[in-house]
Amino acid sequence: MSDDEHHETFEATGAGASKTFPMQCSALRKNGHVVIKGRPCKIVDMSTSKTGKHGHAKVHLVAIDIFTGKKMEDISPSTHNMDVPNVRRTEYQVLDIQDGFLNLMDSDGNSKDDVKVPDSDLGKEIEESFEAGKDLMVTIVAAMDEEQAISWKEAPQEK
Repeated sequence: MSDDEHHETFEATGAGASKTFPMQCSALRKNGHVVIKGRPCKIVDMSTSKTGKHGHAKVHLVAIDIFTGKKMEDISPSTHNMDVPNVRRTEYQVLDIQDGFLNLMDSDGNSKDDVKVPDSDLGKEIEESFEAGKDLMVTIVAAMDEEQAISWKEAPQEK
């Protein structure tokens, strides 16, 4: 019976790369990524504390959610594995902005229109610059089935 359960779970992960991979806590590094409370985060600070005679060294992680910017903390034995999200950064050209979504094209000419304009100053800047007639490139960060624009710049003018 338990084999069937595992088999179904395995199929549900899909054919693509997995969303996370395990890494020993002691191998994590500042500015790297880690999953805390199910959220992909960037590590901003970490410290290791030696505990008692029979205890394990503990790693204290302070990280920022890469999508919400919320501060997250976790403490884990240094020998334990933690999930690390597969984070992809991709640059896209902005073709249009419709109903709060960016209409994007990657370097291979594939279009993408499921990324929301951020609800922040960044989103306002993207919309204002686009409406001013500028050619924009946005950087989209993707991890664990979430995507978000994190920066933009004016596209280089072709001569």
